[in-house]
Amino acid sequence: MRIAVLSPVAWRTPPRHYGPWEQIASNISEGLVKRGFDVTLFATGDSVTSGKLESIVQHGYEEDKDTIPKVSECLHIGNIMEKAGSFDIIHNNFDYLPLTYSRLVKTPVVTTIHGFSSPKIIPVFKKYNDTGHYVSISMSDRSSELKYIANVYNGIDAGPFTFIGKPGDYLLYFGRIHHDKGTYEAIQIAKRTGMRLIISGIIQDQAYFKEKVEPFLNDDIVFVGSSEPDKRDSLLGNAFALLHPVNFDEPFGLSVAESMFCGTPVIAFNRGSMRELILEGRTGFLVNNVEEAADRIAAIPGINRAYCRKWAEENFSQDKMVEDYIKVYRKIIER
Repeated sequence: MRIAVLSPVAWRTPPRHYGPWEQIASNISEGLVKRGFDVTLFATGDSVTSGKLESIVQHGYEEDKDTIPKVSECLHIGNIMEKAGSFDIIHNNFDYLPLTYSRLVKTPVVTTIHGFSSPKIIPVFKKYNDTGHYVSISMSDRSSELKYIANVYNGIDAGPFTFIGKPGDYLLYFGRIHHDKGTYEAIQIAKRTGMRLIISGIIQDQAYFKEKVEPFLNDDIVFVGSSEPDKRDSLLGNAFALLHPVNFDEPFGLSVAESMFCGTPVIAFNRGSMRELILEGRTGFLVNNVEEAADRIAAIPGINRAYCRKWAEENFSQDKMVEDYIKVYRKIIER
């Protein structure tokens, strides 16, 4: 089976720091190569893969500000669609734009919907309901207007994540610095508990950072910026708990699964997919507000960190994700 994996071109695949869709596209590609499939990754020219690499855009538009995002996207999508006949399956991890080409090519297009940036984009998905082969990344992130062929949870390569049985004494916030991700709420949770908080992530909303984060920074609330893989592993593994007080219905939440791979429990607001990722009382706690989150800190020592790792391996591993996608591909081809 010849499979083309279409990654976004905002960042390199896999990303150096941030880029969740690029990371999953990489995990899919590498996992398929390990299974012996003929895989071509369509991504930026500086991307890294053990399969074949096809590119027409050298650098991600978030990393090369001289580029125009829409130009990069048009060239990138056109490149894969012009070569569609060389593949048995195109696996689209690049949102809704590639769907507009899907009826112009004979190759089936599987689209992983990594979330809806707005309800206003649903009409595009809806138009291609009969040919789109849609995959959700959590049951909570499904639209009643769309037809799905499967739900496949995002899968993580466990290799870069070290299990640590004895944690440190700090809380961790790991994600975009943005209202949606709850950076301010994480700070308030830490202040209530009197514990040290480390904040790591890209600043996506500068005004939010200036107003809601920067004024609280001190020796106990520390912002370390974006973290590369080695630093990410250390921060997650040595944390007492990961705080994930999201203010939106998050489709998945990679950092939540990554944290559990390190054995670190998660305290999250009960929004979106969190009830699917976190096993209440076993791998963390689901709460509704800052006060409840702060109260749950005292119960963290009762969480078995080895079970957190086991839960993550059984439900959110790269191998499981790839196996589930292979089932999707075969189902489509058999039709």
